Amino acid sequence: MVTHIKTTIEIAAPVLEDAKRLARAEGVTLRVLVEEGLRHVVAARGARKGFRLKDASFRGKGVRAGVEEGRWAEMRDLIYEGRGA
Repeated sequence: MVTHIKTTIEIAAPVLEDAKRLARAEGVTLRVLVEEGLRHVVAARGARKGFRLKDASFRGKGVRAGVEEGRWAEMRDLIYEGRGA
């Protein structure tokens, strides 16, 4: 059983006019066109996979000897050392 619910939405005038023109050209109601668009958007967004950050860790033994962990300015200087920065 399909239940229809009335609602009010604000649509920018140029978009609404384009939609009405398209609905007339296709011989359908504006409601049919809006429902089709909403179904398409809901399906597309529902199908999106969640973002997963690639594991970019490396095998190492922590920070270089003599460098205190958390001293970011010192680490940055060592990273760019000899690279003209």
